Amino acid sequence: MPLNRIIPPPPGKNAAWNAREKAGGRTGAQAAFAAWEDWMRMAIAEARKALRLGEVPVGALVVDGAGRILGRGFNQPALSHTPHAHAEIMALAEAGRQLKNYRLNNCFLITTLEPCLMCSGAAVHARVEGVVYGARDPGAGCAESCLEALDLSFHNHHPWHMGGILEQECSELLNGFFAGRRANL
Repeated sequence: MPLNRIIPPPPGKNAAWNAREKAGGRTGAQAAFAAWEDWMRMAIAEARKALRLGEVPVGALVVDGAGRILGRGFNQPALSHTPHAHAEIMALAEAGRQLKNYRLNNCFLITTLEPCLMCSGAAVHARVEGVVYGARDPGAGCAESCLEALDLSFHNHHPWHMGGILEQECSELLNGFFAGRRANL
């Protein structure tokens, strides 16, 4: 992703933070991009938990506007025998329990894989401020690859979204998992 694209400040950061970063030699966009990478590394750590358990390695975080992690999740539908136990759903549910509210205003969903239709819908209904993801999913991604579900006109909430954060690392984790599965067939 080009750094000259407008990149929203990460949780806990604001315009003053961007100005300080610029004074230090980095543009606000470069600093914001680096901060989103830090959050994505934490989501990748969650994805590795799924990998160790034999699940598709997807991890997610919900972070509030002050930069506090409110929810963490990793894929676990096979282990839990629950089709909706995607990383994003698990992180959103934990954040909701933490806040005692299903509305996650001023919160951000950070996930290693572009959300599917179910997870995109959950992000809309949770009223998250934004969705940040790593790898694009050309087969089922519903932020922009297959459907722009976060931008559907009939929704009353439209979180901003940005993909490609640590895309190579996120993609390699998924590709390695599926290569191993194919090798064991």
